[in-house]
Amino acid sequence: MSKKDNGASIILAYLNEKNRPYSAQDVFCNLQKQHGLGKTAVVKAMELLAQEGKIKEKMYGKQKIYFADQSQFRDVSDADLKAMDKQISELSAEVQTLTQSCRQLDTELKELNSSLTTEEMMAEIQELKAECSGYRERLEKIKSATNHVTPEEKEKVYKERDVYVKEWKKRKRLASDMMNAILEGYPKSKKEFLEEVGVETDEDCKVVLPTT
Repeated sequence: MSKKDNGASIILAYLNEKNRPYSAQDVFCNLQKQHGLGKTAVVKAMELLAQEGKIKEKMYGKQKIYFADQSQFRDVSDADLKAMDKQISELSAEVQTLTQSCRQLDTELKELNSSLTTEEMMAEIQELKAECSGYRERLEKIKSATNHVTPEEKEKVYKERDVYVKEWKKRKRLASDMMNAILEGYPKSKKEFLEEVGVETDEDCKVVLPTT
């Protein structure tokens, strides 16, 4: 592009190709990055093209709108317009289908990227096999052991536990009743009383009374 041309040929070709109305600001934004055109140069070039009759301009309020000279294009019949509308509809449907397909492929790609590679999967399989082998050995040792607890022994332990829990609850209740009786005439708080007599509660020792 020569300095004398000042981008006019590029702008003219762009407007003829797009064949739609643009402001000078629109053309500057659309061509500046690719062709390095300055805004002042774009405005001057479009005004010159309009003066030469190569493009058309119209005022909309305070803004000038430029567009290609329509006399250079052949007339379009109603049949041609319908054919174009049909083609646009078909292409829009194709774009929608391709967009959905791209989204599906993106989802599949993300799943594949987050999945284990063949090498990683083989290594994990080996680890799981080794872990299973260790569990089998442990199970065999348990099965072959001779010191199993009999159902009778298990039942005896449970019964003894019930007896001890009941006794624990009984003694805890008695101790609580006695403390409450003393605290009725005690001038200080329960916490201070326990500290003075040196009593540690189950809560102090973080011991929870079994529910059964």
